[in-house]
Amino acid sequence: MNRMDDPHGPLVDLGNERPRLPARARNLSPIVPRASIAGRALVAVVAIMTFLASITTGAVLLVSASAAEWQSEVASEITIQVRPTAGRDLDRDAAAVTEAIRAQPGILEARPFTKDESAKLLEPWLGSGLSLDDLPVPRVIVARAQPGTALDLVGLRKAVTQAAPSTTVDDHRAWIERMRSMTGATVFAGIGILVLVIIATIISVSFATRGAMAANRPIVEVLHFVGAGDRYIAARFQRHFLRLGLEGGLIGGGVAMLGFGFSESIAGWFSGTPVGDQFAALLGTFSLRPSGYLALAAQAVLIAAITAWASRRTLFATLDDID
Repeated sequence: MNRMDDPHGPLVDLGNERPRLPARARNLSPIVPRASIAGRALVAVVAIMTFLASITTGAVLLVSASAAEWQSEVASEITIQVRPTAGRDLDRDAAAVTEAIRAQPGILEARPFTKDESAKLLEPWLGSGLSLDDLPVPRVIVARAQPGTALDLVGLRKAVTQAAPSTTVDDHRAWIERMRSMTGATVFAGIGILVLVIIATIISVSFATRGAMAANRPIVEVLHFVGAGDRYIAARFQRHFLRLGLEGGLIGGGVAMLGFGFSESIAGWFSGTPVGDQFAALLGTFSLRPSGYLALAAQAVLIAAITAWASRRTLFATLDDID
């Protein structure tokens, strides 16, 4: 029977009717779907973790910079107190001590506080309108040393006690040590938070990787069947998760950088208020240095690299189970 005489019509080769894709387009088809719910969720998780890590790092940098500035200012100042003594003129002793301090090498300035200025210093504790004539209020002298100069504190104490035996010298060493301890505790707390963020990121990436492997298990088995090795498959998944990590890191780190960039302007709106003054005293001007922004960018890349590393570790463990 001739094919043309077939009552159902001529036979058609369906293979010729199917659309054909170029070989390069077929090779570029990704093993792991790029636009998936799990992928978008992982980007959101990495972005949130990166944002929290960036906020923590930025706050630690701001506190460290403010503490270093405080320590530099306090370390260059020395407070001298001349206590009143029976039979001695307090004003004369204060003037003699001031001259003795100015004669010391490395001292840039020595300014004695007047009686009214000393009264203002006591107003937060004693209130205003009090007469200090009957109170043994010492006379305060503030000396400013040249930055980076190692003062001879032993010689300074000897000189001022010779001018007035009731004089005491405070170089704020105890206060500086407390400030260093507070700064160290803040940095330690920041590092602890960063470690927790990294651990949470690794756990999230591990679950996302296992979910992607479970969804693409038939594809992985076919690749194994045609001879693809674990390294080839892992490289494709690792590239996928590295791209997701970079995307999430750029989003979270970029939002944090914008926040720090506008923080100085926002802080200006609250300047002069008690809350604004307290935050300014703690964090300074809320502005990060260029090195701080570089640190935040490097941290975002590091979290993306950790995402890729965690996915690779989980991938090989999962592939071993499939094998």
